[in-house]
Amino acid sequence: MTFTIWLSLFVVCLLGAMSPGPSLAIVAKHALAGGRVHGLVTSWAHAIGIGIYAFITLIGLAVVLQSSPLVFKGISYAGALYLAYLGINALRSKGGVAAKLEAGKQSHWWQAARDGFLISILSPKITLFFIALFSQFVYLGESMTGRAVIVLTPMIVDGLWYSLITCVLSSSRFIDKIKAKAALIDKLSGCVLLALAARVLVTV
Repeated sequence: MTFTIWLSLFVVCLLGAMSPGPSLAIVAKHALAGGRVHGLVTSWAHAIGIGIYAFITLIGLAVVLQSSPLVFKGISYAGALYLAYLGINALRSKGGVAAKLEAGKQSHWWQAARDGFLISILSPKITLFFIALFSQFVYLGESMTGRAVIVLTPMIVDGLWYSLITCVLSSSRFIDKIKAKAALIDKLSGCVLLALAARVLVTV
């Protein structure tokens, strides 16, 4: 794999990570409510899910999903249900940003890891991303080195991007500014997650 081709892969992966969606909402939630460590755990658990998708794509995810529509629909519906669950919890402030900031409590790190991992594994958006864009690079994975690069690039890019988001959101100055608006953040994130869930159900 030449540097030019890898750079194309890197740019595609970076654009995919930067696009707003449920992943950003979940990372922001844990970074704000649990602090930097929880945000980083969420970020890298999410990145591991991305790495798994990259590996699955490499061994033929696109072919499997195109030949088995029921598999794709199953992933899509599971993702929509999980998004709706997170959205309802956020609207009720059950374990959300407002409740955690008001009580001065933090969620367990394993909850952050669970949410980060599941939001990547169950996200139809990520499935579509890997089928439509990432799969074009699969033909380059003929050698072990090429395969490793194809899997590790999206995983590391994703982890680093959300780590950067976490560092910004978990700074003390930023936290002080949002404490008064924590309930509003919960309501907005809940509405966004429910809207994303509805959109998945409509478009599947």
